[in-house]
Amino acid sequence: MSFDADTLFRLLPAIHRIRDAELATGLKSLLTPAEAAELAALEALPSATVAEQERIEALRGKAARGPLKALLMAFADEFAVLEENLDQIYDDLFIETCADWAIPYIGDLIGYEPLHALGEARGLARAEVAHTIALRRRKGTAAVLEQLARDVTGWNARAVEFFQLLGTTQYMNHLRPHSRYAPDLRQWEPLARIGTAFDSTAHTVDVRRIESRRGRFNIPNVGIFLWRIDAYRHTRSPAVRVDDRRYLVSPLGHPLQLYANPVAEDEITHLAEPINVPDPIGRRMLDARKALYYGSRESSGAEVDNAEPSLVLYADGVEVPRGSVVACNLADDGADWAHAPLSGNLPDGTTLGDKYGIDPVLGRIALGDSVAVPQSLRVTYHYGFPADLGGGEYPRERRADAPGTSVIRVPDDHATIQAALAALAALAGDGVVEITDSGRYEETLAVNVNAGGHVILRAAERCRPTLILGGDFPVTGGANSAFSLEGLLVAGARLHVPAAAGNELARLRIAHATLVPGLALDGAGDPVSPGAASLVAELPGLAVELERAILGALRVAEGARLAATDAILDANDSAATAYCAPDEVSPGGELSLAACTAIGKINADAVGLISNSILLARAAPGDTLPPVYARRRQTGCVRFSYLPFASLVPRRHRCQPESAEGESDIAPHFTSLRYGVPAYCQLMRSTPDEIRRGADDESEMGAYHALFAAQREANLQIRLREFLRVGLSSGVFYET
Repeated sequence: MSFDADTLFRLLPAIHRIRDAELATGLKSLLTPAEAAELAALEALPSATVAEQERIEALRGKAARGPLKALLMAFADEFAVLEENLDQIYDDLFIETCADWAIPYIGDLIGYEPLHALGEARGLARAEVAHTIALRRRKGTAAVLEQLARDVTGWNARAVEFFQLLGTTQYMNHLRPHSRYAPDLRQWEPLARIGTAFDSTAHTVDVRRIESRRGRFNIPNVGIFLWRIDAYRHTRSPAVRVDDRRYLVSPLGHPLQLYANPVAEDEITHLAEPINVPDPIGRRMLDARKALYYGSRESSGAEVDNAEPSLVLYADGVEVPRGSVVACNLADDGADWAHAPLSGNLPDGTTLGDKYGIDPVLGRIALGDSVAVPQSLRVTYHYGFPADLGGGEYPRERRADAPGTSVIRVPDDHATIQAALAALAALAGDGVVEITDSGRYEETLAVNVNAGGHVILRAAERCRPTLILGGDFPVTGGANSAFSLEGLLVAGARLHVPAAAGNELARLRIAHATLVPGLALDGAGDPVSPGAASLVAELPGLAVELERAILGALRVAEGARLAATDAILDANDSAATAYCAPDEVSPGGELSLAACTAIGKINADAVGLISNSILLARAAPGDTLPPVYARRRQTGCVRFSYLPFASLVPRRHRCQPESAEGESDIAPHFTSLRYGVPAYCQLMRSTPDEIRRGADDESEMGAYHALFAAQREANLQIRLREFLRVGLSSGVFYET
């Protein structure tokens, strides 16, 4: 029952209600003079809006109210607070509806053990507490362990019971025909999966402990395989034309391994299969499982049987059906590609000349002899990368546009980026140029920002356009002006802020963007200009901000400032110079790094704050300065970071290595330092814990600090101890 004012008033004896009405008539009205004037004004309106009508009714109700009813309204407000509190107490009995503060208490009642927080990404444990009892009913099963690994780490996972892969003499009353002691050499897939999470061949017993990640195949062992590399979508990207019948999938023209778009599992009892994880797509796998990986339909006009394919070709805007595609090895064969252009027949009589050949390992496309050359060939594909960094079709946080901001869209309003920038300059010289597709634009750009203005060149949400510059991209502006670059992949030339007369640009911001290290990549995936600067800022007083960006070497003038967060600065070699002044000799402007990975030597005038970062630098023969050098060391701090011990920097706090003797033992080990490789700048598991857990929040140092990889692994170990059956042992293995 709700105790509102009307309910309380009706519970009173009739004599009191009548007397209160008489008093209301005698007092004329409880309205204040201001409220009475407001009511008269509203009633005089020829037509009142809904809000005005509600206000009229409220004022009329107060005018007709007696003092007793007004008193009961005050009581009703307090009763409402009490009712709300009683309802919340009841809701707090259930995990689905309880207040946030009650979640750990309910979890404690059922023995739920809290986990390490993963920054802002983890949030509350409401779902984990709610699922705890249901999961414990299946305690120890591979399906539950796999589900826990996915929930706790946020990575794709697969659980493997290694006792099922032991090569043993089988009991005749319990035969396992699928478990052969020797592999069938006629079956290609089991042989290709040996050593992976999907290994199905029999192995001899391994008595080493699985916790050390050395032993696997034993009766009590359960392995949890994790995929640290995720698959990122690139939608309708123009294929790079080599000639009329050969194309490259990568917009940068380098070899690109294509990845599977993982399909979500519908049931907890289902163990992950290759299509359920972001695995690289092999040639044999694409050929044998084409319906899982390629296209939405078998032929033109057929029903859609794959709503989220991993790979699709579009010739002149029309999807190439699955039946017109074959998987091929298009590796280099001298000056040409093997099997290109396609010719001959397949064993089933299919003519290759009518097909599109795709090599998912190298990211290459070849057209058969009989295929009409399209005007445009676009590709939707997935590539591998460890994190939301450097731009992509992932959700990006961005600042809302101010009211009245001019937004010019490419290619909707203008076909080229430079035309859109010119149109923006003609309007006001202040606003946004937004690219609304994932196209490839080959242009030479220049931008000039009006005094006090802010020009933003950005990719729209869920887009990743590629900008191939034909020359330097100069950015100039008036007093107190700013320029931002967001969400683009830029190659071919450098971004340049010249110290020209009249250039007073105050701020340059690069967020969720990539300025390719080495300016561009060649056909082998190597940098075209190793060590070349991606950004040259010659203007003293300029403030440069980098956020979740990937850049090559930086040249920043003394007097300017650079602050980077969650970024990679790559000079292509640890002995090359990653940061200095534009003259390549003098110290660069003040440098601040937060959770960054820098590859190359650093020569800065001063350091603001360097924290949770990896500075991978080494001295080259003939160097007179240490690998990391700050000229002014009276201010600033370097904390929780890795840098060569011989560096000359401001005071250090909890940095590694702590001595020259320990420098050879404590060093980061990277999976790859080559831009364009999926595991770019990813720390290997063999990296010492002083670096993997050496940040100020016990996460890893470097650009992938925000992934909290160490905490994810620790959380998984906590859950495995809780849900493993007695006598079982577990090991965690990184598949990628």
